[in-house]
Amino acid sequence: MPFDIMSITLQNIMLSNNKTKGETMDSSKNNAKSKMFQDALVNEKDFLKEIIQDYCQSLLEEQMRQHIGAEKYQRTIERSGHRNGYKPRTLKTRVGTLNLLVPQDREGNFSTSLFSRYQRSEKALVIALMEMYIKGISTRKVSAITERLCGTSYSSSTISSLTSKLDGQIKAWKTRPLKKKYPYLLADTTYIKSRVEDSVLSQGVVIIAGIDEDGYREILSVEVINTETFESYDRIFKSLRQRGLSGLKLVVSDDNKGLVKAVNKNFMGIFWQRCTFHFIRNVLDIVPRAKRKYLAEDLKTVFSCSTKKDALKIAAGISDRYSKYERMEDMLAVDILDALTFMDFPVEHKRRIRTTNLLERLNGEIKRRTKVVRIFPNNRSAGRLISAIAIEQNEEWLSGRKYLDMDCLKDYRLPGSDTADKVLVALK
Repeated sequence: MPFDIMSITLQNIMLSNNKTKGETMDSSKNNAKSKMFQDALVNEKDFLKEIIQDYCQSLLEEQMRQHIGAEKYQRTIERSGHRNGYKPRTLKTRVGTLNLLVPQDREGNFSTSLFSRYQRSEKALVIALMEMYIKGISTRKVSAITERLCGTSYSSSTISSLTSKLDGQIKAWKTRPLKKKYPYLLADTTYIKSRVEDSVLSQGVVIIAGIDEDGYREILSVEVINTETFESYDRIFKSLRQRGLSGLKLVVSDDNKGLVKAVNKNFMGIFWQRCTFHFIRNVLDIVPRAKRKYLAEDLKTVFSCSTKKDALKIAAGISDRYSKYERMEDMLAVDILDALTFMDFPVEHKRRIRTTNLLERLNGEIKRRTKVVRIFPNNRSAGRLISAIAIEQNEEWLSGRKYLDMDCLKDYRLPGSDTADKVLVALK
């Protein structure tokens, strides 16, 4: 399982300090332990650092044990290698620099993802902060953060050295060939603040995720764009096709006009699902705030129906009850058809392909991490950090559980599916 050092919570650390094998502590001892921990956390500067350092060292030892199949000095027939001392390594974190000893094996086959995977996004964050400092737009707080994270050197050569390897890794990931088939594609946009020439502007971060033929989620594209125009989305979708995107049956997104136009051009004949969450929100905006709670409950019944016929019948009744709002009739009679596309797909998939909620957790993580920077010095810096976050999320998805069981889609006949397949092949 991928390991992220910063996901260790204080609660987990307290539990690990309060419990031992085969031992149950009474409440008074537990409270005393908690108080000792809290006092140490407040008064001892390196207390948390030492705990995390011990945790990381234990993790490295466990990884080596699994690699060779034996404990230290243990002789077993399952052993597949031999230890060969340690190599000192440092790991810069938000609690300080950790001094670790990485176990080595005689064959030289042992490796750990602790350093490379963790530092990829951390380096991107550090670089963004350092660039702010060099450009003279940082505050004393930003300066203190960068000094704590990576020392006191903020020269251009330092930044160049840090970025060269990271940028190469990110570029390779963003241009990788798409060798699998992706029946479902989801597109969503979140927003960050970035400096463009002498102004601070809102910039869009377009994230494209796919669900592959085996049912796993995968992030296929991350791009920072100036404006949400057809040209921007057209370039992104064209790049996906050039990288080998195939097997597509459905695209899920909001109803941004430029995005929808680009979908129709690049994936002609493919089904488009208007995100039901965004659709409901658009409908609720039509009525006064006092009526939204009841209207929202009515709309939920529409998308809970088993057939389009039943859904449209209920939608028509809602439209009649709110006939005084002119836009309501068009939305619940015409626009709603795009929000009901998911009903043409297997019932097992409906709940997860009717919205772009799959991307909400990633968007939340991007917001959390970019909040530290607040205003990026440029779009390249923003793209570097956000791409690094996306790579880590992608690794977690691909090594985790399946998101959908795709067996039910293999023999499922969609309306006009033969035509859609032919069109996608022709576009290539």
